This record gives sequence, C-alpha cells and structure tokens, in this order.
Amino acid sequence: MTVIDPETQAGWVAEATAEAEEEAEEMPLSLRLSIADTLTLGNATCGFMAVYFTTTGILIPHLEGSQESGMARHSAATAVILMLLAAIFDLFDGLVARKLRSSPMGAELDNLSDLISFGLAPAYFVLVYGMVTADAVEQVSALAAIVVLLAVVLRLARFSCVTMKDGMFQGMPSPFGALTIVSIVLLELPFVPTLLAIIGTAWLMVSRVEYPKPRGILAVAMLGWIVSAMGLLAAWAFDAPNGQLLLQTGCALQVVLGAVIPLFATARRVNTFRDNRREARAAQLP
Repeated sequence: MTVIDPETQAGWVAEATAEAEEEAEEMPLSLRLSIADTLTLGNATCGFMAVYFTTTGILIPHLEGSQESGMARHSAATAVILMLLAAIFDLFDGLVARKLRSSPMGAELDNLSDLISFGLAPAYFVLVYGMVTADAVEQVSALAAIVVLLAVVLRLARFSCVTMKDGMFQGMPSPFGALTIVSIVLLELPFVPTLLAIIGTAWLMVSRVEYPKPRGILAVAMLGWIVSAMGLLAAWAFDAPNGQLLLQTGCALQVVLGAVIPLFATARRVNTFRDNRREARAAQLP
C-alpha cells in the first residue's frame, strides 16, 4: 500500500496548477480569436457554402438530367451572393483589425479565407460552367479554372511578400477579381470571349497594375456596389420583370470597372512620372 504525504501531494497540485496557469497565459496569445478573425472565418464559411450551392443546385441536377432551370438559377444566385457576402466580411475584417486589434494569426487566416472564397469558389464556378453550358468545352474550362485558382494563389503569396506604397494594391485584388470572373460567366457570352475574359482577369490579378485600396469613400462605394449586386441577383433569381437585363447590366458594369480602373492607375503613374521629370529639369536650370 502506497502512502502519500498530504503536504507533498498539495505541493504537487499547486505546482501543476501554476504550470497550467502559465500555459493558459502564454498559448492564448496565438490561439485567441479577435473580432476581426471572426469576420475572416465568416469569409471562409461563405466561400465554402458558395461551392456547396454550386454543386448541389447546378452540377448535380445537371448530371441527373434535371430540366428545372429555376433551381439552377436560384443556386447560382445564392452562390454568387455568398461570394459577395465573403467580400463584405473581407472588407470589414481589415477595418475592424485597424480600429481594434488582430491576433498574431490574423494575416494567415485572411489569406487562407481569401483563397477559399475568391480562389476556389470562382474557379469551381468556372469549372461547373464548362460542364453545364452547351457550347462550352469542358476540358478547356477546367484549364481556365486552374488558371484562376493559381492566379489567386500567386496573388495572395505575393501580397504577403511584397510591400506596396500605402493605399495601393499590386494587381487586381482577389475579391474584385472573383466578382469579375463570375460576372463574366453570368453574362452568358459565347464560350471563346468568356474564356478570354476570364484568363484576362486572372492575368490582371498577377500583374503589376496598381489598384486603390477600398478605404474611406471608396470603401463606402464598394459596399454600396456589393449590396446593389445582391439586389440584382435576387431579382434575377426570382424572375422579376427585366431581372435578366438588370443582372447583365450589373455584370457588364463590373467587367468594365475591372478594365477601366487599371487605365486610371496607369494614367496617374504617367502623370506622376511627367511631373517628376518636369521638377527635375526645373531644378537643373540656373
């Protein structure tokens, strides 16, 4: 029979408790979620659910030979709305992180969530488009989907490594790129123009073209645009009068914005370069 000294046992318990308290004080610094991290996880959840609705509402009914186009329309609208919600979460988690605080893993969570919502979800949307559309080539669509996914992977990796001047992104931001890609698909253009536009958008995401960060008035404008896009998708899903025309108008505007914003950025860089040269010449004059 083993006899344990109560005082010794109490000492062990006190020491174990102290060690547990020390570990509890150290580990949560890297494991505790902030409010911004919770918003980021909402971003990832929306991206995953977009894949779910694309599969269950569009792909599976097509493979089963279903002729109910309404279900596919509702599911497509739901999937895109979820991507838009993910963009809202992505917009606000950065704002909240700057105003309050973010955990040490906030940046990693943001990149992983963006990869799901703005890489996997739109790439999968393109893949399913190639499988369910009559004039599309499935293998080529799969290749385009891979290009989209890899473009987002490279863009996010570069974002973590390259330091840009304040207020600017290098390359089209992945949320904006994802929304542009699904807009191209929803325009229901012929296959070749759709494919070229998708690849062009993927190139813009990995290009060195500068895009402004959504801050201040621009953030409010972007939020208003996302909410308006949700309304257009809902009108289209429920077959509202002129819903198809409204959706295609919104999609066309999204694509035009994706193409025009780089032109403004390029024009601004050219003007800045000219101003610098003019100032340098003025400084050299006696």
